[in-house]
Parts: sequence; structure tokens; C-alpha cells
Amino acid sequence: MILSGNDPFTQPSFSLGNRLARGLWGVVWLLLFRPSPRPLHAWRRALLRGFGARLGRDVNVHANVRVWAPWQLTVGDRVGIANGVTIYNMAPLTIGSGCVVSQGAHLCGGTHDIDSPNFQLVAKPIALADDVWVCADAFVGPGVRVARGCVLGARAVVMRSIDEPWTVWAGNPAVRKKSRRPKDPA
Repeated sequence: MILSGNDPFTQPSFSLGNRLARGLWGVVWLLLFRPSPRPLHAWRRALLRGFGARLGRDVNVHANVRVWAPWQLTVGDRVGIANGVTIYNMAPLTIGSGCVVSQGAHLCGGTHDIDSPNFQLVAKPIALADDVWVCADAFVGPGVRVARGCVLGARAVVMRSIDEPWTVWAGNPAVRKKSRRPKDPA
């Protein structure tokens, strides 16, 4: 999907097909998704699915959530994605069941190779396992995997994968603060 060896100052970084799809999604987001009233989660789910998102049951995506490429998004069951969340999914992005992504969080799957003469664009997948809570204004970087049941504290910056399930992380860079108890099966 990403074009390599190009001059990013004068040439596009993505194929024409990708740019056209994102352009169409941008128009749909602006005219149909963004202005939809707060309780119309089913409408927003339908729009995302129409652009290839794979969404489970009871997924609530608020109207001002920015999704860069819906066709690269997979979301489990019972997930809430709050106001002001940015899902910059230049690569596949997966959100497991029972997750919450709080207001202002940024899930960023793109970066640049700082050793490349043209700062080559690089995309890496992000995966949140089940029962993860990404708190307000937290940042999750490219290539990060977060283990089941983790909490990423408000304004945490997570740039490396977290393999310890049921732990709490906070700070910049995020560090492990404590363990938490797994939820009881219902």
C-alpha cells in the first residue's frame, strides 16, 4: 500500500486507489458519519462496515472519531470508542472484545524511517487484546501489541508492546505501575 523510493515532498506516498478510497471515506465521514446524532451508533457501524470495517456486536463509535482507513479496522464485541479518538490505521488495527478507547486517545500505526534520506513512510499494525482500556488522551504507537486486561493510563505514551496481561501502565514513556485482577467470568 505504501509506495517506496518516492520523493515524499513531490510525490504521493500511497497508490491512487488507496487515495481515492480514503477521499471517498472522507466525504462520507464529513457528510454522514460526523454529523450523526450521538445515539446513532448503528448508523455509524453501518457506514464503517460499508467501507470494510469488521465490527462485532454492540460496538459504539462516537460521531467525531476519526478512522483513517475503515477497511483496516477489526473490532470485537462490546467495545466503546469515545469522542475525539483518532484511529490512524495505515496498517491493520485490531481492538479486542470488551475494550474501551477513551476520549482523545490516539492509536497511530504510521511513522517514518528517520535513517532514510527521504524519511520513508512506514506502517505497522496495532493490536489491543480483549478487555484493554486506553484511557483519555493516551497514545499507542506503531507496531504495539497490548496484552489482555491492560489499562493504559491517561496521557500514557506506549511505544513498545506490553506482554504482561492485567497490568496498569502510565507515564511517558509508559511504565508498569501495578497488576490488576482479571475480571470474573460472567
